[in-house]
Amino acid sequence: MKIYKKAYSFLLFFFLFLTINCTRGVIEPRLSFGSSEARWARKVLSRMTLEEKIGQMICLSYSGCFVNRDSDFVKDLKRLITQQKIGGLILFGGDVYETAYLTNTLQEAAKIPLLISSDLERGLGCQMEGATLFPPLMSIGATGVEESAYQMGKITAQEARAVGINVTYAPVVDVNINPENPIINTRSFGEDPDLVARLGAAFIGGCQENGLMATAKHFPGHGDTNKDSHSVLPSVNCDNERLQKVELFPFKKAIESGVQIIMSAHIWLPAIDPTPNLPSTLSPAIITELLRRKLGFKGIIVTDAMGMGGISSLYIPEEAALRAVQAGVDMILLPPEPEKVIDYLIEGVKKGKVSESRIDSSVRRILEGKARLGLHKNKLVDIEAIDKKVATKENLNVAAEMFEDSITLVKNEKNLIPLSSEQRIAVFSLSSDPGDFFAGKVFVEEIRKRCPEGFDFFADKFTGQEFINEAMEKICDADIIVIALFSRLRGGKGSVDLDLRHIELIKKLSESSKPMAVISFGSPYFLKHFPQIDSYLCAYRYASEAQEAAAEAIFGEIDIKGRLPVSIPDMYPVGHGIRLYEELK
Repeated sequence: MKIYKKAYSFLLFFFLFLTINCTRGVIEPRLSFGSSEARWARKVLSRMTLEEKIGQMICLSYSGCFVNRDSDFVKDLKRLITQQKIGGLILFGGDVYETAYLTNTLQEAAKIPLLISSDLERGLGCQMEGATLFPPLMSIGATGVEESAYQMGKITAQEARAVGINVTYAPVVDVNINPENPIINTRSFGEDPDLVARLGAAFIGGCQENGLMATAKHFPGHGDTNKDSHSVLPSVNCDNERLQKVELFPFKKAIESGVQIIMSAHIWLPAIDPTPNLPSTLSPAIITELLRRKLGFKGIIVTDAMGMGGISSLYIPEEAALRAVQAGVDMILLPPEPEKVIDYLIEGVKKGKVSESRIDSSVRRILEGKARLGLHKNKLVDIEAIDKKVATKENLNVAAEMFEDSITLVKNEKNLIPLSSEQRIAVFSLSSDPGDFFAGKVFVEEIRKRCPEGFDFFADKFTGQEFINEAMEKICDADIIVIALFSRLRGGKGSVDLDLRHIELIKKLSESSKPMAVISFGSPYFLKHFPQIDSYLCAYRYASEAQEAAAEAIFGEIDIKGRLPVSIPDMYPVGHGIRLYEELK
């Protein structure tokens, strides 16, 4: 009788455990052993050849722009899917319907469903024109509202799944504590580890409760670097105490929230692995010992792109891929010369450089992930349903509110903001990027709708000094100067700062008697160059929606609600974020 009572108690506990986990909504990184998804994964794995297993660990790129089905592009993709048995694809740009149609075509060619991924850090709209576009994560950090992060994840998931994408390489949970960081910057929620952790977990919940696998990146933390891993190998030079309190904290919370994928960073972290110039992606101490064992992550570990300079400048593609697998990585993203890499990994297993059981553990995680997404039952999307799910009025309104709510007034001496439509306004739109001459066109147009009188000047990185000097001479009739600043965040660019000539222009303009307001449509740190200006606002992104919201804000048409989520060195430690790394020194 006691045995039956114990069995009954165990079954009751097990039922309650399943009920609690099912009602949570967040898909767990591991499936229960007896689930139909786990059984499917085990069954498929048991029938796979070594070549098929290695193929599942490779993820390559494609575009969702229109191509004819008989094009070499489609034929090459199908060959990689059918012959090399690759496990996934990463979408870089495209159109909504073309993406869905092509993705269905490629899924039909795959014996095992494909993981279709994309960098959807700002919603589906950051890859596809017409889909819902959100502001960058630092804008959400400026609001501090978890529900905004959740809604961003939810809408991203619904629209992504509608076109066939089932994985997003987002959110960025790096803590941006280095103002000179050339690649994270506004992609981060901010500099406060708690803020980053809270909003990151909410974003993850929004994604995964709506069927999109989320990715916490870039482990173990890319926020305190002053170099871009797209070009070189940056280092994070901190002790273990700082690492635990700052860099690792958001990843711990992401794991607790059930995040299914973590992406490694191509950075050197000597506090954990002092091997000279060893990228974290290739370090067993960081990938297996720290992430798997100490932090207890049971989901899929993917690399950052393997063609980035943080890896490719140090290792040939084949050796880099093998070292990543040896370190404990499950999926290799965008390896150069993928067929050579696949052959090299197969040979590495045959020569005993890595065991097949080690390969099996990665492939099992990948297959379970695909089953968790329901791809083993239905890997295609309904083309007819797309216009009911993508860029709905409700979704666009939610995104528009986030752009508005994030506008941040950092400085407003003499109560310059809000402006009056009765003023004559000289507007300078300055882009620090080449070929980006009309970066602020929408903002200038919005100013002129409200204030038709004034002078407009556009400049990019190529604009000559003589034109800049000429523009300075034309402001004599203006009552106020408004300057819009643009510097795009791009991989390999090496900096997100302003052009030196534009900095000098602003300094000279500030010496005049005319009041001046500066709006950053990029990095919030620009203010460090000209602390003497009267007013400074942050809009965090060059998107048209941000430019429209900024115009509304400076004319007092909407309340300015944002709070700066980062500190500006030696000037404005004003945000709800705090520079913890300074306190720990």
